[in-house]
Amino acid sequence: MHNQKDAAPPQVIIVGAGPTGLALAIELGSRSIPCLVVEKNDRTGHAPRAKNTNIRTREHLRRWGIAGRLAEAAPFGVDYPSNILFVTRLGGHLITRFEHAFGGNPQRDHHYSEHAQWIPQYKLEAVLLDHARSLPGVRVEFGRELVGITQDENGVSAVIRSVDTGAEATKKALYLVGADGGRSSVRHQIGATMVGVHGLSRNNMTIFEAPGLAEAQPHGPTIQVWQCNQDMPSFIGPMDVGDRWFFVPTGIPPETQFTEEQLLGMIRRSTGLDLPYRILSSEIWVASRLLADRYSRGRIFLAGDACHLHPPFGGFGMNMGIADAVDLGWKLAAVLQGWGAPALLDTYEQERRPIHDYVMDEAEANHALAPNQLARDGIEEDTPRGEQIRKEVADLIWKTKRPEFFSLGVVLGYRYMGSPIIVDDNPSTPWVRSVDYVPSAAPGSLAPHRWLEDGNSLYDHFGPGFTLLVLDADPRPEVLKVQAQARHLGVPLQVFETSDKEVADLYQAPLVLIRPDQHVAWRGGAVPDDLMSRVCGQGMKAPHLTGAGMGVAVDRSGKGHQGSVPPMVADRAPAGAEIRQGR
Repeated sequence: MHNQKDAAPPQVIIVGAGPTGLALAIELGSRSIPCLVVEKNDRTGHAPRAKNTNIRTREHLRRWGIAGRLAEAAPFGVDYPSNILFVTRLGGHLITRFEHAFGGNPQRDHHYSEHAQWIPQYKLEAVLLDHARSLPGVRVEFGRELVGITQDENGVSAVIRSVDTGAEATKKALYLVGADGGRSSVRHQIGATMVGVHGLSRNNMTIFEAPGLAEAQPHGPTIQVWQCNQDMPSFIGPMDVGDRWFFVPTGIPPETQFTEEQLLGMIRRSTGLDLPYRILSSEIWVASRLLADRYSRGRIFLAGDACHLHPPFGGFGMNMGIADAVDLGWKLAAVLQGWGAPALLDTYEQERRPIHDYVMDEAEANHALAPNQLARDGIEEDTPRGEQIRKEVADLIWKTKRPEFFSLGVVLGYRYMGSPIIVDDNPSTPWVRSVDYVPSAAPGSLAPHRWLEDGNSLYDHFGPGFTLLVLDADPRPEVLKVQAQARHLGVPLQVFETSDKEVADLYQAPLVLIRPDQHVAWRGGAVPDDLMSRVCGQGMKAPHLTGAGMGVAVDRSGKGHQGSVPPMVADRAPAGAEIRQGR
């Protein structure tokens, strides 16, 4: 493993060692960009935060060479059935079920190179941390708290405090990224405000040990159970080996807190199964829909929960943060390596904000129907009337909840529309939003995937920089033209040629330029003279480094608020309520 003491001075400081921060460190480290990750907390504990590592995130792990490591870390095996159950109680009647939810079908599918994986976030973080620390130039330090930031036209200075000793040190870099979660100190200090609706619902996340519960429930393997009864509506499901489960009662009234004995009673009532449960952790979390009014100030950027928070229904949150890290990561590397124009960084917010809005719409729509709204008088009766009520509820569930569990179009089908670094062959072609995925090679879309005739993934032939996909032997001079442009600008370019007819049918053009993040930058037959300069941000107006000249004041109180910088919305949450993302 790489010795972190020998790491080069950082060019990027990353605040936060959750999935977003670690993904950004990997994206930068894989491109030989030295970076420092600082994290206040030790990131230990029972609470998993998220549990769904979706298809797109697993494809990024494949690109980084660690998808297999995450598969090995799966507590129940990477091919464990991703079934969602709707029941009256875990020990009661089955209402309906969804199989292969969240893209967890282990059978090979042409639409993607890796299926989703149900795994506690802390196990994903362990895999990401281990890989990040193995990369030359990447340094990760825990027990380090950001106190304040200043910046100018030449770089950023961050005052970092040791949590144990209180000693402070100033770290310098060219850029800084706040990946420090829903209560982001970085967001606070650059004056960004979360805008939207706080408190869509109030919920509890309890982690508990339940010896024998998996065997006692009669409904078979599951990753998540909706318990739809009038007594204790809730979510429940297996989380890890050691008989570790999660329990989430929904619709909790304001100010309500639970004792350990109350929680044990709630679990028994909700499941109808009296077993020797043991509480490991419990916390209140609030579902909100919030988006930062700005994602950057000068050389400082926000990513992940630091700039967007939404209900966890659909399992998008953590995965969307990792996608932020990928988009920002390759662009920072391009600028720092000299082949990307500084204005390239402006496209981070231009591209990601509309996607955040889109995903938040879907998450909020999913959130509209929870277990407490599916309970009905008589739903638990072991009678013809009870059976009819359960059938009616099952019909409602299939009409309303399918988009939550089968949302491949949201995960893979989004498109960067109107981006200045996308060279669109037909800008008037609309992006058709759908939860059902229809592969498209329209510029701005994720490059359609295909398993090739030799059994390999098309994505495995994409390089770490740009890739020119050649699907027709005729435009050989045009290939040379792209290569010449790339050499002139110093842009990393790989050429991959295939005669696979299925791939040609997907892309509908003889030449396709794929970005480092596997989105289509351009397709066509005649290469524009300025193609490579446009996709790298050359020719864009230089960014206005807002606030770079005046700096951001250092706050040595550790509270992260200085002068007239507006407080973040999260600080106005009810006492004891921390905004967290789950599921």
